[in-house]
Amino acid sequence: MQKLGSKMRPLLYLRLLLVPCLLLLQEACAARHGGISLRSQHMALLHWKATLATPPLQMSSWQENTSPCNWTGIMCTAVPHGRRMPWVVTNISLPDAGIRGQLGELNFSALPFLAYIDLTNNSLHGALPPSINSLSALSVLKLPYNQLTGKIPHEIGDLQSLRWLDLSFNRLARHIPPSLGNLTMLTNLTIHQTMVSGPIPEEIGRLVNLQILQLSNNTLSGMIPKTLGNLTQLYHLDLFSNQLSGPIPQVLGRLVHLQILILCKNDFSGPIPISITNLTKMNTLYLNENQITGPLPPELGTLDMLNILKLEKNQMTGSIPLELGNLTMLNSLYLYTNQITGPIPLELGYLLNLQDLELDDNQISGSIPGIIGNLTKLVQLSLSENQITGFIPQEIGNLMNLQYLYLDLNQISGSIPKTFGKLQSMQLLSISDNKLSGSLPQEFGDLTNLVRLGLKNNSLQGPLPANICSGGRLQLLEVARNMFNGPIPSSLKTCTSLVEISLAKNQLTGDISQHFGVYPQLTELSLTSNRLSGQISPNLCACTQLTVLHLAQNMITGSIPPIISKLYNLVELTLSSNRLSGRIPPEIYSLANLYKMNLSSNQLSGYIPTQIKKLSNLGYLDISGNRLSGLIPGELGACMKLQFLKINNNSFSGSLPGAVGSLAGLLPVCRGMTTWCNRKVRLGINICLLV
Repeated sequence: MQKLGSKMRPLLYLRLLLVPCLLLLQEACAARHGGISLRSQHMALLHWKATLATPPLQMSSWQENTSPCNWTGIMCTAVPHGRRMPWVVTNISLPDAGIRGQLGELNFSALPFLAYIDLTNNSLHGALPPSINSLSALSVLKLPYNQLTGKIPHEIGDLQSLRWLDLSFNRLARHIPPSLGNLTMLTNLTIHQTMVSGPIPEEIGRLVNLQILQLSNNTLSGMIPKTLGNLTQLYHLDLFSNQLSGPIPQVLGRLVHLQILILCKNDFSGPIPISITNLTKMNTLYLNENQITGPLPPELGTLDMLNILKLEKNQMTGSIPLELGNLTMLNSLYLYTNQITGPIPLELGYLLNLQDLELDDNQISGSIPGIIGNLTKLVQLSLSENQITGFIPQEIGNLMNLQYLYLDLNQISGSIPKTFGKLQSMQLLSISDNKLSGSLPQEFGDLTNLVRLGLKNNSLQGPLPANICSGGRLQLLEVARNMFNGPIPSSLKTCTSLVEISLAKNQLTGDISQHFGVYPQLTELSLTSNRLSGQISPNLCACTQLTVLHLAQNMITGSIPPIISKLYNLVELTLSSNRLSGRIPPEIYSLANLYKMNLSSNQLSGYIPTQIKKLSNLGYLDISGNRLSGLIPGELGACMKLQFLKINNNSFSGSLPGAVGSLAGLLPVCRGMTTWCNRKVRLGINICLLV
């Protein structure tokens, strides 16, 4: 085998020597046959490679002694030329290759047969060169996800063979050149998320073969040109997130092949044109986040291919048309943040494919129809911030796929149905700010996927289900301002997923030191105004992500634990109106992020240490109604952000330090005294309040 290899080696060397000779021979032949030269194309590509900053691995095959037809990313085709069929470079395809360089360094005139360029997702920078117009055979130009700058050259309009043009996700600026209207073979024009501005050229209306037009996420302004009505082959029109204004033109109703129409996040005004209802192939209609007025046209009910209808964040009025019940293919209906009135039509119960129904932030009245329980594919139901009355229908328990239910900020009354326990997929449930009464069904403990539960500001009573966190996924428990009584649910102690607990203003009882564990992600704990007793647990002080700790108006005893200094993210600390005693631990003054501290109405004693100056972010301090004594330290004046200071009903002595009285943010108010009493703090009758 070794002998055979040694015999073959000279033959291999001979072949390698012949490659450049053959290229030179082809060059000579090209001179006699109209200038078609693979050699010149070879040299142009190698020159471009040489200008790149660190040519990528994909270009390692681009070598002087090899044919470009064998290079990675290059394709050649034999083209007829007289009696010959010379090979020429027709394709450059190097997406995601990490190319860093400029297109201006590529000699396009040496590549006259180039038909396909795909340099998607590289690091091309600089301008798109006007010389690109020499590529008369080019049919596909894909340059998205690069860093091209400057304007789109008007010379690009010379590429009359072009069928696909994508310049998205670059930094191209200025206007779209009207010369693009010359590209009458174009089927796809995508200039998404660049910096182009100005109007949409009327000349775009000459692109009668266009099927996809995406000019979204730019700063285009002005009105949609009526010439777009000529693009009768269009099936995808996307102009979202620009500064386009004026009415939506009636001529869009001529685009009878349109399946996707996206005009959201602009400044369109006026009503929805009835002509849009001619677009019977439409499956996606986005008109959201404009200034559209008037009622929802009942004729929308004729678009029976619609999957998604987004009309949210406009100024639409009137009621929801009954005809929307005909849209049986609909998956998503978004009407939130309008001025829609009237009841939820029963006909919406026919939309059996509906997965997302969002009607929140309107003026919808009446009750929730029980037929909504037919929508068994529903994943999200949002009815919050309306004027809905009546009871929650039992039939909601049929929505076995429901994950998100928003009913908050209405006037819903009655009790929460026990059928809610069947909503095993539920992750977020918000029924806050209603008029609900009765007890919370124990079946809530069966909602093992629950992540957020909001029931605040109702009249719910009875105990909270002991197993409310049985799934171990609960992050938010917000049941403040109800009449819940009984103990803290036992499952909370091991519910380490909790981020926010708000149980304030109820009638909950029990020993605070026994019911709470260590929560590594907890940021807010609010237990104010309950009937909790016991001492502050060291477990709470191990919740190092806490920013808000409100334990006021309970029956908590013992001292403030020094370990509270571990809560280094704490911004608000409210322990007022308890039975706390002992000294204020000096460690508390290491909480550098603390803005609000309220320790009032306890039995705290001792003095204010000079370390208080460390609380550089303190804006609110209330230590009134305790047994504190000694001098008020001048170091309090170092708390330059202090706006509210209440120190009355203690046993302080001496004068109020000038550094404190001169704090720029403090406005003095003295009750029972007409002056500052010469800045003296009167023993035993200290009732000065600074706000």
